[in-house]
Amino acid sequence: MITISINKGPAYEVGAEGYVLFCPADTALSLEQQAVAKKLLPVPLEHELKRMHFTGAVDSCVEFLGVRNGEACRLLCVGVGALSGKSYVRIEQLRRAVGRVIRVAERLKITKLVFDLLHPDLFGIEPFVYAKEIVIAVEMATYQFNQFITDEKRHVAEDYTLFLIAPESLHEMLEAGIEQGVRIGHSVNQARHWCDLPAAYLTPAGLAERAEALAHAYDTLSCTVFKKQEILEMGMGGLIAVAQGSEQEPRFVVMEYHSGDKNAPTIGLVGKGITFDSGGLSIKPAARMDEMKDDMAGAAAVIATMQAIAHLKPHINVIAATPIAENLPSGSAIKPGDIVYHYNGKTSEIKNTDAEGRLILADALSYVAKHYKLDALVDIATLTGSCSAALGPFYAGVVGKSESLINQLIDAGKQSGDRLWPLPFSDDYRMAIRSEVADVCNIGKDQYRAGAITAGFFLEHFASGMPWAHLDIAGTSFEVPDRSYYRGGSTGFGVRLFVEFLLTWKPLVD
Repeated sequence: MITISINKGPAYEVGAEGYVLFCPADTALSLEQQAVAKKLLPVPLEHELKRMHFTGAVDSCVEFLGVRNGEACRLLCVGVGALSGKSYVRIEQLRRAVGRVIRVAERLKITKLVFDLLHPDLFGIEPFVYAKEIVIAVEMATYQFNQFITDEKRHVAEDYTLFLIAPESLHEMLEAGIEQGVRIGHSVNQARHWCDLPAAYLTPAGLAERAEALAHAYDTLSCTVFKKQEILEMGMGGLIAVAQGSEQEPRFVVMEYHSGDKNAPTIGLVGKGITFDSGGLSIKPAARMDEMKDDMAGAAAVIATMQAIAHLKPHINVIAATPIAENLPSGSAIKPGDIVYHYNGKTSEIKNTDAEGRLILADALSYVAKHYKLDALVDIATLTGSCSAALGPFYAGVVGKSESLINQLIDAGKQSGDRLWPLPFSDDYRMAIRSEVADVCNIGKDQYRAGAITAGFFLEHFASGMPWAHLDIAGTSFEVPDRSYYRGGSTGFGVRLFVEFLLTWKPLVD
């Protein structure tokens, strides 16, 4: 648990184990920072920083042993980089600085910290956003998946007491930002936990039960769970086909967030929920197959987003649909060459059973498009290795024909830290997924390459012509390096993005 309070300072008057100074690159310490250091250290801090060649670069941190009122303490100087770039770049530098503080605190085994904050104007953001981003970064940095580690010595601290030092005039806005940051950070970590659970502990039924329990906790949420026979009767041939190789039955979950205004904009979110993906009969290599428990990261992000907005109460209605299944080989598994009917009546030829995500998304997109009057529809999925290879671990791919929708998503990604990069989506690629024996084929023809793009064209067939975007998070959902606020394992990518997107929604102009 993270306990946070705000104090007007000065920082050295607050009792703690560690005192944190945030230092911009190549910028002299402020008078306030010098005063804090003078109270805690026996030598001038600026001389020590120069001697240690500390420049304030992003992710850098130096530590000093100090004394306060006769007791030992630590002074941490953490770099936030140059504060001259665009505000969303500076916000990311702030997140990494906060994450670095937590990593150092873990190593030093100190949990009571004073953050002597720089003014939010230096980051180009309002105090509310400043506090929100600091708290989200703290929540994310302190997450550890340790459920199955019985040696408690290997557990890192989960409980921190933080004191934020800032001018009293900012306290009210900082308090509001803290509250929102806690809600978003908790939801991100909830998605991470679900993704990190082994497939034996999170089956399709298990994930559906968690969504149902979450909805029951909030008056503004409702949840409907469809089981195998209902899915079959509904005509969701893609979801049934993918699930038929496993003993675990599929689920189709539909959650609704009600703002209280039926005329408010309505946004649809669809998340891929493959709780384990072996590839089916088109089986994956053994190397890193263990990470395929994370193939439900899209569904986890969508469900966790619903938890966040139930707290934050945006004036917008949200529909979240998650088709959930396992993709395993067996005597009953779907085979290359099979053809399935989807919920909207279209057919797809299965040439590769490891391209299963688009099959279940096709049914879910069709269902949401048919049953709800939407202002926009967005799906999110760990869909293709092609996208991961093209963009690496720091950007998810986004495709769609609505520039207004794509731009809103990209802007939300910049502000939230879940960054997107637009992929080409011209009709030059459309013929790649044409089948000679069905309406579409579940993989693109070799000569078109561009697997992430051609997968998008497959999905477009099931969005019913409405404003729609597809997010491919294959590279960003798991084991992202060089981010101090991640630890390894799942990232919860998509939760911060969707919350920002929904809270700042604007009517589309195309």
